[in-house]
Amino acid sequence: MADKKLMKAVEISSPGGPDTLVACKRPIPSPAGSEVLIRIDAAGVNRPDILQRMGLYPPPPGATDIPGLEAAGVISAVGPEVQRWRVGEPVCALLPGGGYAEFAVVDEGSCLPLPNGISPEEAAGLPETVFTVWANVFDAAALKPGETLLVHGGTSGIGVTAISLAKAFGAKVIATASSDEKCAAILDQGATAAFRYDSPGWEDKIRTLGGADVVLDMAGGDFVRRNLAVMNAGGRHVSIGFQRGPEAAIDIMAIMRKRLTITGSTMKARDAVEKSRLAAAIENAVWPLIEAGAFRPVVDRVFPLADAAEAHRRMEAGEHVGKIILTMH
Repeated sequence: MADKKLMKAVEISSPGGPDTLVACKRPIPSPAGSEVLIRIDAAGVNRPDILQRMGLYPPPPGATDIPGLEAAGVISAVGPEVQRWRVGEPVCALLPGGGYAEFAVVDEGSCLPLPNGISPEEAAGLPETVFTVWANVFDAAALKPGETLLVHGGTSGIGVTAISLAKAFGAKVIATASSDEKCAAILDQGATAAFRYDSPGWEDKIRTLGGADVVLDMAGGDFVRRNLAVMNAGGRHVSIGFQRGPEAAIDIMAIMRKRLTITGSTMKARDAVEKSRLAAAIENAVWPLIEAGAFRPVVDRVFPLADAAEAHRRMEAGEHVGKIILTMH
């Protein structure tokens, strides 16, 4: 039986630093219902993985404790209720967990076909970032052609994806980063302007450029008030992280006067129905852009699964531009 066989994986031995990521052997899971089993070729590394490793972001109820929220590979088995996928088809998938392993199960609605011309390593970095950007920038905030998007952390996986997709859909992008080198990389990705977020008055400079209609904020803390100051009337602010702290003092009068909308979300805990809805929209709107060459994932560095701790160290150092990837084989 498949569930009697073992697979290589990386687990979190205890909450803590990167060294708490340790190699292990786990039973290969079996797909049930509408689930598929993916033989993983590559998996993406994301900041929620770091939070989970630190004991700050537990997996959803019923999900594996193995970290990893996205992967690319080949369908190895299907549950009895699966309708679309067949054994042997290459896919990438948004996972509730389990990407740091040779096999993972996921609901079929969270899978997408591998885009033509994309390697498994590139595809492994697509689901978490594309789902997050699509759900927040385009679905929730309804970014329109000609509008301006402000992104903090412009060289992160999500930042790079947000810049590329916004440009592909006809919007302008302004982004921030921690160094001059990263600002140059942001401009290379097609942003209109880039500012160091430790420079004084970046909000004044953004207002001079016409302000922002949508803000994708991973910073939180004191940046929220500064974001609101640069937003145009009818602007939409979406919070997806809080690296500068989970609490913010805001100007309620500015919200009222400019008719601003403030919202936020996580992706990890969304149910299978919601992820399936997003996947269908992404396949319809984003996959053609990838296959036409209008948008391509940016891979920073690829590590073998055994070096997952080093991959986490690189992400925590903040030196990466694009996605950090783990390979299984």
